[in-house]
Amino acid sequence: MRGVIMHAPGDVTVEDREVPRVVEPTDAVLRVEAACICGSDLWPYRGVQPVEDQPMGHEYVGTVVEVGSAVRDVKVGDFVVGSFCVSDNSCEICTSGFPSRCVNGGFVGGTQAQYTRIPQADGTLVVVPGGKPEDPEVIASLLAASDVLGTGWFGAVAAQAGPGKTIAVVGDGAVGLSAVLAAKALGAERVIAFSRHEDRAALAREFGADVVVAERGDEGAAKVKELTGGLGAHGVVEAVGNQVSMDQAIASCRPGGHVGFVGVSHGVSLDGQSLFFAEVSLLGGPAPVRRFLPDLIDRILAREIDPGKVFTMRLPLEQAAEGYEAMDERRAIKVLLEV
Repeated sequence: MRGVIMHAPGDVTVEDREVPRVVEPTDAVLRVEAACICGSDLWPYRGVQPVEDQPMGHEYVGTVVEVGSAVRDVKVGDFVVGSFCVSDNSCEICTSGFPSRCVNGGFVGGTQAQYTRIPQADGTLVVVPGGKPEDPEVIASLLAASDVLGTGWFGAVAAQAGPGKTIAVVGDGAVGLSAVLAAKALGAERVIAFSRHEDRAALAREFGADVVVAERGDEGAAKVKELTGGLGAHGVVEAVGNQVSMDQAIASCRPGGHVGFVGVSHGVSLDGQSLFFAEVSLLGGPAPVRRFLPDLIDRILAREIDPGKVFTMRLPLEQAAEGYEAMDERRAIKVLLEV
């Protein structure tokens, strides 16, 4: 089969790789129908975190072609969406709502390929009712649910988005834009998005942002307070993962508010005294996407939400290197790879 390998920062190729097979009785092997490049894939691409000859990808939709002897809920021929985190969906941590930290879990990898092996198939994968959709736009939206939509949704839930609430979203990448969509879908009265890029700001508005703020850092937080009578937002989603974005998120939140941080943290530290006097609740980390997948799939199939619009470039798998370049240079919000 063909699959994407990142050999070193900036060095992405598509190569022949061995087709995966079932290893553990709880495994499933999928024929990947669509994959994509994640903003988190840019950290190693830019040399911010180490990488050496690594199969890439953790977002996927596909058709099951092989299952292990212990798999009961997923069968060959099913069209499925799975989380980027492996989970049995039955341990005490999973049943408390955090399958992303399953005691038997881990992380999915190597999905930018024609086939992929998914451990803990029954707990990680969700069967799409009615089989593979004919509409490629629906497939794109289901693909978004595998990570960025589920992650944005978790950020919005952690920020306590709901009726009567003002929610601010720091970050205008695919996760931040998905958080805007999620906050509005969850009933937030007003959604404030931060963006300096008109294409991203336009999509934020399409997803439900009522206000787009160009300022960042302390100026951005001041603007949110100006828009909220000096109080700050009821909840803030941090969807970048650096020091500026985290500080901005906390500063934009009112006392007693909630910050959902879902940007993969790089070089972030929190000052204890500042946090003490901010009096905000923090919840974040790898998103428990599996917890939300059944609801998100239903919303997508019912055409209530269309998160696939975050894919502003679509390329064949063989052109994955071009997709990485486009996202690195911000010429694309997110790239879908047609397998």
